[in-house]
Amino acid sequence: MAGARPFSAVLLAAGQSQRMGSDKAMLATADGRTWWERQCAVLTQAGAAEIFISARPEQTWVPATMTVVRDAEESGGPLAGIVAALERTAHGHVAVLAVDLPAMRAEWFTALWGACGPGVGAVGKYRNYFEPLAAIYPREILPTARMALARGEGSLQRLIAAEAARFAVREIGADEAMWFENRNERV
Repeated sequence: MAGARPFSAVLLAAGQSQRMGSDKAMLATADGRTWWERQCAVLTQAGAAEIFISARPEQTWVPATMTVVRDAEESGGPLAGIVAALERTAHGHVAVLAVDLPAMRAEWFTALWGACGPGVGAVGKYRNYFEPLAAIYPREILPTARMALARGEGSLQRLIAAEAARFAVREIGADEAMWFENRNERV
């Protein structure tokens, strides 16, 4: 995502990983990296100017060289991490990537970034559902996101629908669908 407009990124890794049985961020990839390292590499390759990691205080694996953001509200799900990153970003956009999408590629974010503009982010859609955990959020949605979080409404589907004018929507192709496979259990 080269260009004059820098963007931030947040790796969402604060989940409890209950179904997995261990912290997903620390699982190993085929090349020996951890999932969190792999995902940070994807965001770096995509061109992120700064990367935050949304993590819980007890996740001590986060190196001191990384910037940690704490969820804006406990038990707020992914929305809480997104709000925390939007509050902290120095840029107009935040690329969001969940740690448990281990097949995601930098080229997805490159394609999304091409659809972004001032005050407009981008999200993929597959079979009538948004894919909000590998999307680019504009900072302008922060007031709506904060209100949703305060109401206890963590649905990213509803947030994106409510802020539809702030998102370019990109249909996810059949060859890209595998990138969105969410891993919650050991195989």
